Amino acid sequence: MNRRRPNPKQVPDPNEPLWRSTLRVAMPLNLSYIPIGLACGILLHAAGLNTLLTGLVSILVFSGGAQFLIATMLTINSPLLSIVLMLFFLELRYALLSSSLSPYLKGQPNRFLFIFAISLNDENYAINYLKFATDKKWTGKEALMVEHYSLLFWALSNVIGSLIGSTLKIDLGIVNFALTALFLYMIVMQIKNRLTVVICLLSGVLAAVCMMLTKSTLGLVISTIIASLIGFALESTLRKRLPDSHWLWKLRSPGAKQSAVESTDEK
Repeated sequence: MNRRRPNPKQVPDPNEPLWRSTLRVAMPLNLSYIPIGLACGILLHAAGLNTLLTGLVSILVFSGGAQFLIATMLTINSPLLSIVLMLFFLELRYALLSSSLSPYLKGQPNRFLFIFAISLNDENYAINYLKFATDKKWTGKEALMVEHYSLLFWALSNVIGSLIGSTLKIDLGIVNFALTALFLYMIVMQIKNRLTVVICLLSGVLAAVCMMLTKSTLGLVISTIIASLIGFALESTLRKRLPDSHWLWKLRSPGAKQSAVESTDEK
């Protein structure tokens, strides 16, 4: 007796409401935000923010890395100027991310672009960029809905985490550990070649030296600027004068396939 094999491709329902089809696309991201958002809300409460302020920060900032940074710097009584400058350099990458989406948002009014820009983060950018590149029917309206769905789940998780934190006694030492782990992960994800490893080590040394000289977290800002300028200058010089330098060789993770690395190099 012959049995029909199920079709692995799901055919979209043309009668499905737009809000539901877009929610289905964003749902994996939304669910992944819940545990991280709860932890972020707990840490922000431990740093001194009440539930209302936690909700406002999660909506206005909408960045896990930035909010963990705020929690850490508040616990060590960092000056406001240091916090603002660190957030500025940390979030500066969104200028590059948003520029790569601009070709898909041509013709949109400035009001739409403003709302889209303030709702952008790393994760919903990845979803929208993939959809724009692979789905010709994906529109700016759907992309904005993905951003708002992710913002809703993130903000609610933060608020619930703050409420949980109000009933628990949290050791503030865990805030420093959480931020350290987060930035170690961000560093590992940014390592692409040997030069990047050298710049990471240089920035760590500069951070220690600058903090000892300034005796404040402003040293982190200074070391970040210096390390970024040095890294940019070295990479630009090597690519122009020594494009085959071993410092620019791409690093391959143990689980990566050689063919994938080679195809990336060719591109």
